[in-house]
Amino acid sequence: MKKNLIIAIILGLLVLISLVQAVQLTTLKAKVDAGAVKIAGSKTAVNTASGGSSGVTGNSLEDLPQMVGGC
Repeated sequence: MKKNLIIAIILGLLVLISLVQAVQLTTLKAKVDAGAVKIAGSKTAVNTASGGSSGVTGNSLEDLPQMVGGC
């Protein structure tokens, strides 16, 4: 009986947390749609995971090759 009660409490907490997050997400979406929240982009340089060059510019998508080989 104790095991079922603990599982029910945990499940209830998870449902409650998901409801709170849904309300927060809806509120945030409404603020973004109304223009009350300004979304800013990154102004820093982007560093690639390959670690090849240190002179990577912020717009590294232009430097990509046309075709990329794969398996």
